[in-house]
Amino acid sequence: MGRFRHLLAAALLVGVGSSSAFAQQSHVVDPATVAGVVRDHAEGVEQDRAAIREALARPEVHSIANSTGIDVDRLSAAVNTLSAGDARRAAEAARHVNQTLVGGASTVTISTTTIIIGLLILILLIVALD
Repeated sequence: MGRFRHLLAAALLVGVGSSSAFAQQSHVVDPATVAGVVRDHAEGVEQDRAAIREALARPEVHSIANSTGIDVDRLSAAVNTLSAGDARRAAEAARHVNQTLVGGASTVTISTTTIIIGLLILILLIVALD
């Protein structure tokens, strides 16, 4: 019986030692890959926020916001508080505004005005619901 205990103890020691060694060697996902994905996500969110800030800085947007009673400074301050999903949705509209008004277009069409107002209202709703 003493011999069986020694064999069982030796087998357990080998099993425990080898399982921890294997656990340390294998990863489901490489840590460098995880870090790269996290970095790419953060850069994407920051690009979305930059597009929103660019749209909010346009004089056309200020003009429309002032005529509707929306405080653009408050919206600009709230851009950093947007979640990644909210920033992505608002950035889609902001990029459309930025592309439409690129080159210093001096006239604002009805559809662009609608998009700008939609962007402003979207950001207001996001800020108000948070």
